[in-house]
Amino acid sequence: MDKTVLMQIAIILLGTLILAFAYYHINVQNQLSEGGFVGLALLGKYAFGWSPAWTALLLDIPVILLAWRLKGRRFMLFTLIGALSFSLFYSLFEQLSLFVVDLHGNLLAAAVLSGLLTGLGAGIVLRYGGATGGDDVLSKLISDWSGWKIGNVFFASDAIVLLICLFYLPLKETIYTVLAVWIAGKVITWTMTTTWQVRHLLPIKRTSTLAVSVSKVAVKPITSTPQSLQINHKSIKV
Repeated sequence: MDKTVLMQIAIILLGTLILAFAYYHINVQNQLSEGGFVGLALLGKYAFGWSPAWTALLLDIPVILLAWRLKGRRFMLFTLIGALSFSLFYSLFEQLSLFVVDLHGNLLAAAVLSGLLTGLGAGIVLRYGGATGGDDVLSKLISDWSGWKIGNVFFASDAIVLLICLFYLPLKETIYTVLAVWIAGKVITWTMTTTWQVRHLLPIKRTSTLAVSVSKVAVKPITSTPQSLQINHKSIKV
């Protein structure tokens, strides 16, 4: 297994860790739900006491098998890693975490924090070739087929689960859950479309000419000799 694949897996694990932390410490501890399969798993916890760590995984398995047929074995493998690691991290937080985030008195802060963290975690996983579960796979497939922004697809696909929340959660918590899901959708889109990488890096030649382009930063090639090196500050645009 090459270093690139190992780096992808490491970043996917980071994304699922952020997600599991946010769902357990923000959503569950403050009685917020969530959209998609995780939302159904949280409803299972509120209604029957089932652990979301494993109910979410059971919901994911059929869609992961579908992803194998439609997106190939590599995507299926990364999605399986994402789903399994999320369940493992969530289960560990359930059993071992002593950290409490009590925001019952400020559900607006809970919703904003949940949206930012869950959107960041899901966006990281999707950007690096995986998915955190079955609803992510479905949203990605719909986005690929329709051309819609993936964050908007997430929000639309979560609507049914959020409506079901009204039968188990008070209206206030459901409204703040909608806000959290909307914020998460925007953060997912931002995470997947923002670029920070170096685009071109040319080797240094004997003429001391170096061209580097980093996102929106452009540096003109240096054509002078090292003894008369000059930098034109106007050539750097941010």
